[in-house]
Amino acid sequence: MQASALATATGAATVNEPAARPRRHPLAAEIVGLRKVYGDVVAVDDVSLSIAEGEIFGVLGPNGAGKTTTVECAVGLRNPDAGSIRLLGLDPFADRDELHELVGVQLQASAQPAKLRVGEILALYRSFYRDPADLDELIEVLGLAEKRNVYYRALSGGQRQRLSVALALIGNPRIAVLDEMTTGLDPGARRDAWELIRGIRDRGVTIILVTHFMEEAERLCDRVAFIDAGRVVALDTPAGLSARARDTKVVRFVPSAPFDDAILSAQPEVTRVEHDGSRVVVSGTGDLLNTVIIALHDQGVVAHDVGFDTSNLEDAFVKLTGNRLNQDHLEGARS
Repeated sequence: MQASALATATGAATVNEPAARPRRHPLAAEIVGLRKVYGDVVAVDDVSLSIAEGEIFGVLGPNGAGKTTTVECAVGLRNPDAGSIRLLGLDPFADRDELHELVGVQLQASAQPAKLRVGEILALYRSFYRDPADLDELIEVLGLAEKRNVYYRALSGGQRQRLSVALALIGNPRIAVLDEMTTGLDPGARRDAWELIRGIRDRGVTIILVTHFMEEAERLCDRVAFIDAGRVVALDTPAGLSARARDTKVVRFVPSAPFDDAILSAQPEVTRVEHDGSRVVVSGTGDLLNTVIIALHDQGVVAHDVGFDTSNLEDAFVKLTGNRLNQDHLEGARS
């Protein structure tokens, strides 16, 4: 069953008798006190979010934090155990027929019949809506033009991801929920997808973006919610969240020779020393750059290709949650 369109939960709207679109509502989404439990595991614990129409709202957190469960409850794919949800003023369960044409959803896992072609799948989903998006434009922007006549079974993982995003947007929704939208895409396709999302937002569509990519959130989102252990731990603009970690600085360099990490970790300004391939990444406070250069010089080591960063969204996330969205998290998301 394809999870990238709300039709999976609601069924296709009647083409000749489409549901009337409701009046404009000041909030695209309002979630109050959401709770979801699986056995002894509390996946979502008292999550409350208000998302304005027309904004790109990011939901960030480590694997298992409750991000996907939150959005699945919000769009009516899962029944919450407690709390209230409104999308454009409508209930995702009681008003699911009306919401079918208003909300597009792309989830992490999806599937299509193996012997349907890409163009056939898109045409089928397009027929569910009274005011669908331009099919040729979607196919071109998402890099599917050459795959239009290819069977679903022959698509790579990244190509299936692009198709999933296209299906979420084919209905010209007022709200688009995108869960790990660019996972599996190459850097060029990822930036093309970002431009597509900006263009859709510019037409008044609200985007709820669940992502592990900090750069993606920083570039696209108007506001970001950090979710950890099923709770919202922070909510602000990317700049506002980054400011909370402003005392954090990062020095990156390639050493001229191997050295003991203790040379740097013993310095009072240094809080963390990590290795990223041949590069050393040092985090800390105060006059960090000079501290690192001098400590290395005393050991006869020269820092090459030096980079110096102030705080960013990832620094804020680490500071506020104690977790780090590193490559392990990204690989977990892909698997």
